[in-house]
Amino acid sequence: MTDIAATVVPRSDQMNFDDFLTGPKTVTVSEVKVLNGGEQPVEVHLVEFPGRPFKPGKSMRRVLIAAWGKQSSEWTGRRLTLYGDPTVKFGGQEVGGIRISHLSDIPGPIEVHLTVTRGKRAPFIVQPLQADTSGRDWLAELDAAGDDHDLIGTLGVAARNAHAPAEVLDVIRRKFKGHAVPADPERFKPLDEAEPSEAEWAEIRKGQR
Repeated sequence: MTDIAATVVPRSDQMNFDDFLTGPKTVTVSEVKVLNGGEQPVEVHLVEFPGRPFKPGKSMRRVLIAAWGKQSSEWTGRRLTLYGDPTVKFGGQEVGGIRISHLSDIPGPIEVHLTVTRGKRAPFIVQPLQADTSGRDWLAELDAAGDDHDLIGTLGVAARNAHAPAEVLDVIRRKFKGHAVPADPERFKPLDEAEPSEAEWAEIRKGQR
């Protein structure tokens, strides 16, 4: 029998499944490198995690090609949401892997049929990642709001409706709930909970949640 324990040890030189135990991350492509040979020939370097690229497996490479095309040089500046899928298998064992849920620069949902087992394929769907085109500096506005609970709640609703980055929404939510907020949102780890809806934000502002 083949011991695959070494395949689940986290590596510090790339994004790993363990990085997503606290929830999805929305990231920005800074560069794509294509290497010769190996199991992971593509490195998608990320603005938010310098030195720790996303190395998509064959299935996720097919998704990226279907959505963004074959010219990886055109991917720079585009954004994607990654999440940890505990059902990803290696050597017949569920070891967990990184999947893509949303992509920028696509007109609508994209469905790609991926191989799940030998001779069996299943649809995999990625959703469009809407961009924040408001032009607002959400963190500056958050600083200006100080400790005003109502202003922070209103800002959270506006940022969510404008599709502000998940990291920014996380900073606003943490401050709203009274957590200490460091100046740099990239130091934040997303909360385990889902992002509140507009109705939930309204309830929170009323002190109902």
